[in-house]
Amino acid sequence: MKPVELIKLPIKNEMELFEEKFKDAMLSKVPLLNRITYYIVRRKGKQMRPMFVFLVAKMVSNGGFDERTYRGAAVVELIHTATLVHDDIVDDSNMRRSFFSVNALWKNKIAVLVGDFLLSKGLLLSIDNNDFDLLKLISIAVREMSEGELLQIEKARKLDITEDIYFDIIRKKTATLIAACCGIGAASVGANQDCIRKMRKFGEYIGIAFQIKDDLFDYSEAKIGKPTGIDIKEQKMTLPLIHVLNTCSKKEKAWLINSIKKHNKDKKRVKEVITFVKDHGGIAYTTAKMNGYKQKALVLLKDFPDSEYKTSLETMIDYVVSRKI
Repeated sequence: MKPVELIKLPIKNEMELFEEKFKDAMLSKVPLLNRITYYIVRRKGKQMRPMFVFLVAKMVSNGGFDERTYRGAAVVELIHTATLVHDDIVDDSNMRRSFFSVNALWKNKIAVLVGDFLLSKGLLLSIDNNDFDLLKLISIAVREMSEGELLQIEKARKLDITEDIYFDIIRKKTATLIAACCGIGAASVGANQDCIRKMRKFGEYIGIAFQIKDDLFDYSEAKIGKPTGIDIKEQKMTLPLIHVLNTCSKKEKAWLINSIKKHNKDKKRVKEVITFVKDHGGIAYTTAKMNGYKQKALVLLKDFPDSEYKTSLETMIDYVVSRKI
């Protein structure tokens, strides 16, 4: 059994029912919108975000569940999908998970409106059911995701990202949404504020580890469905490179920065940068940092009684840092 299927096993029925509820949540009276949202639903990913919502809800309530939990998962997916549609426009990307993006098939104007529609659907789903606590958690995530993207754009121009700024960016860009999922899972079943805060921190640690793993893929020689060196070509400062820039000589640092700024499209030079980062401990350092966040996440689960839901969350943490793509 694949790791994701194993993780999903204790919430298999809930996930199947969620798919139907999520489709209903996207419905519109406009045929074009329904055609586009049907296209989006058909090409869904692993659905890790609703899995976090359900597993955390079940773990903190000893197997209990609530209709609010389905709504919380739907809100997360609606707003996350809206941000993905808008991200593809911002990045001028024509592909999403090996399929054409919405903007590639229906152009930017329609894609912007679809993203706005999904966002409004998520907001109304919470407002109509008085789920204001869940709405607050996801709204914080959306604000931080926007801040993280803009901070990365600002810093990328100067290539002056420190390790602290890097972690601030990935916490906001990636980890905050997984933190919201875990917080919403706990809040949806009536957990207290301490438990909600703990679960948000748990999600944040997993999200940071997840993004670090993604950054390591850029230096991988394994076939992962995308070429290596993409981050370097796009002048993205990730942890392996930041660490080496902070530890190498002035001459080597000047060569690295010059390579990224002026030779980032040169395949041979990009390969040289990748080799340099590997040889100077960038990968080992980054892997150790990632495993540190994995351990922090595992520690936060210790106070909860053993259950199949807790076991699935522990398996999820292992999957995040060991996945091949």
